[in-house]
Amino acid sequence: MKTRVSSPFVSRVFSAPMMAAVALVLLTAPILAQVIRITPLAREDRLLVSFDVSETFTEDLREAIQSGLPTSFAYDVELRRATPLWVDRLVSSARVAATVRFDNLTRRYHVTVMHDGRVELTEVTEDEAVVRELVTSFQRLPLFSTRQLEVNADYYLRVRARTSPRSQWSMLPWDRAAALGSVRFTFIPQ
Repeated sequence: MKTRVSSPFVSRVFSAPMMAAVALVLLTAPILAQVIRITPLAREDRLLVSFDVSETFTEDLREAIQSGLPTSFAYDVELRRATPLWVDRLVSSARVAATVRFDNLTRRYHVTVMHDGRVELTEVTEDEAVVRELVTSFQRLPLFSTRQLEVNADYYLRVRARTSPRSQWSMLPWDRAAALGSVRFTFIPQ
């Protein structure tokens, strides 16, 4: 006859929800490793957004670009109002996108940057460092109006970055961001 020893500690640590949480953390570890640095700045009637995602420019993406494959970087920027005891309210959203195409014959990069579908910048360069800066670092983008914001209210910006072609494979059944970042702020007009 076997005797089974069980303690409340063992059953709590190895419970099904705990094991599911550990599996989720392990599967999403690449997401947590790549964080977006975000800086909001209210000036006049605009909320200027700066963000840097240089960590998303991986060696896999570099190789995909060098192969001549058009590579896209999409950044979904959300302005949300923090709400206690309820789902935070989406105030506004914007999309920043950058596309890189490398021409193997001329050895030049063609970069296009768009804000909400409008072309903001096109550049042709031979310098890979310039390309990296153009597609991963954005400074003082006038993405949102401050007219709809309440003075002294708490808000936050959330930026999700995605790349195409994907640089990472995932076992998760839903689309996931290559990087994610958020920052909270209190709106105080300047």
